[in-house]
Amino acid sequence: MSIEDRNQDRYAAVTIAEDCRSGRADPVDVVRRALENIAERDGEIGAFVAVRTDRALAEAAALADRSGSESLPLYGVPIAVKDNLPVAGEPMLSGSRAGSNVPSAADHEVVARLRAAGAVVVGLTAMPELGAWGVTDRPGVITRNPWNLERTAGGSSGGSAAAVAAGMVPVAQGNDGLGSIRSPAACCGLVGVKPGFGLVPAGIGGNDWYGMAENGPLATTVADAALVLSVMADQPELATIGHPGKLKIGLAVGSPSPIVRVDRHWTAAARTAAGVFVSAGHLVQTTALPYPKNPVGEIARWTASTALDARDLDRTQLQKRSRWHVRLGKAVTRLGLVRSAQSDRLDNNLREFFAEFDVVLTPMLAQSPPKAEAFSEKSWLSNMFASIRYAPYAALWNVSGYPAASVPIGIHPVTGTPLAVQIAAAPGREAVILALAAQLEQRRPWARLAPD
Repeated sequence: MSIEDRNQDRYAAVTIAEDCRSGRADPVDVVRRALENIAERDGEIGAFVAVRTDRALAEAAALADRSGSESLPLYGVPIAVKDNLPVAGEPMLSGSRAGSNVPSAADHEVVARLRAAGAVVVGLTAMPELGAWGVTDRPGVITRNPWNLERTAGGSSGGSAAAVAAGMVPVAQGNDGLGSIRSPAACCGLVGVKPGFGLVPAGIGGNDWYGMAENGPLATTVADAALVLSVMADQPELATIGHPGKLKIGLAVGSPSPIVRVDRHWTAAARTAAGVFVSAGHLVQTTALPYPKNPVGEIARWTASTALDARDLDRTQLQKRSRWHVRLGKAVTRLGLVRSAQSDRLDNNLREFFAEFDVVLTPMLAQSPPKAEAFSEKSWLSNMFASIRYAPYAALWNVSGYPAASVPIGIHPVTGTPLAVQIAAAPGREAVILALAAQLEQRRPWARLAPD
């Protein structure tokens, strides 16, 4: 890699790890620089709820002799972890005042894998209460989009997305139950991957949101996302991005819901990506996805999952919107509205769809990120409307358990925030999604960091 390339990629995890392994960089200096970036930028952005300054530097120092570093794919890479996975020695609050201040006794398996690969956890990132909402704020602090501070960074992995987009850390962990990696990634101009069911250990909340929630990476490049995903999945081969071959791609720009209007700029972004893929030799055909006609199943899972996660909490400490969400979740659970037949039917429909297409391409969002406001103080209905209105494309892939990723493509001319497309495929095809995303990155490169 040339000096010019290294300068361009100096924030990339792949480059940081290579430089630390070769001795061109020192893990302590790299982590210290990340901590300085957090101190400089996070006051206006609100991405972190806890910064592990002393512990992170001590952990970086323990790596500094480079002993065995050739086998550590994330050697010296600073990483942020969302505040709903246990990190040893740190409280896990899940964005709620009702959470426990008792430090976690051990790392979550995903955190343990990241650390074993040489990554250094520099802090825990902000999320909406219990991960239930599509925008990220907490009483007194709104997590803002580094591209436009008047807009949200999305949710529920909004803190992780904002931290990466602002250049505070090169990569971050998030999790995705109804778009909570992909939507913030789209808001902030990042690559965000929701792996398919079972690839990465979940262990999120009470029951992984009825199997809908997955852990995954947020990164500025496809290579970084692939590298972090390979570590999370304990499948090193995923870090090597191959050629996707010639694919039949379905272009599905229609709205998932008759009550949701899609901004023409987001539709145009998907069509632009389709044009890029045609020029790369793929066959693109306009199609429609088998979205559920009745959203009751999705809403039932959403509310019932939150009710289960709040089961052992002091509900008087929950935000008003969350108390309403929990009440509704308890009701739908009593009524038996969460049924396996809903996901089974969807799986059958998608299997028929992917018998014809290799992958599908959609807009990632229907609207640009909502304004950065104190949504934690707004009503339940306002929060529901805001989440559904701007991010309706994600849920299909959570309910089905199929893999999907958000990939940047351009800037919205009105809001100045990124545009993005979603690439989804059948189970086990994460490598194909990454390869196609890499083609888009090569032919239509994006600005990796938000401007200061």
